[in-house]
Amino acid sequence: MNQSIHGATKAGILRDIYEQFLDRYGPQGWWPLIDCEGTNSLKKGVIKGYHPLDYSFPQNGRQQFEIICGAVLTQNTTWVNANKALQNLNSANLLSVKNFLLARDKTISKAIKPAGYKNQKQEYLKNCAMFFLKLNGRTPTREKLLAVKGVGPETADSILLYAYKVPTFVVDAYTTRFLILHKLIPEKSSYHQIKALFENELKKDFKVYQEFHALFVEHGKRFFSKKPYKGDDILLKSFNKPVN
Repeated sequence: MNQSIHGATKAGILRDIYEQFLDRYGPQGWWPLIDCEGTNSLKKGVIKGYHPLDYSFPQNGRQQFEIICGAVLTQNTTWVNANKALQNLNSANLLSVKNFLLARDKTISKAIKPAGYKNQKQEYLKNCAMFFLKLNGRTPTREKLLAVKGVGPETADSILLYAYKVPTFVVDAYTTRFLILHKLIPEKSSYHQIKALFENELKKDFKVYQEFHALFVEHGKRFFSKKPYKGDDILLKSFNKPVN
């Protein structure tokens, strides 16, 4: 906890970033859910389905399965596209895991087309659906999730953090770009190394982990979506000031 970056403790820097993000963008209310009536007007893109400061979600198995589907569908695409695919699945009553497993592959592929890679993601979703059904309400381990074809580290951590409230930090491209650009991590840092940075320096609290990851995404959409990335981010000019 006492190791330093640019003269300030790692934990202090991360807390400073988190506080400035939160002050700017407010609580995010992730993971968005179709049957949740909440909104977040400060967000870019889709604003419906969010539930700021309400950490009771997911409240049932259907919502858990929706989060799992969303975590797979958002791979290599935007949430806007993944959300369109989820809406299609919902309209076809396929966010019930049992209905999903009874559906024809072509029906699923057609529904999830907006998210891209429809045949590949259809296979991945089927794998996840069978895995979810076998869990029978139990919380999976990260190792067993990673053994499901189509589930990589980011997807596994997203599922654990948002569907099961397990305090495991999610590292996405925006987080990595931000940390590298601000010289907080080496350029070739691995997913595991970045994940460990947050989990070693911050208290293991699923609420904080959810907010921090979601805030990185919200900030990233504004500053780190397209090159050249905005290294002159005024919001965070003071985040690496020395700690007294």
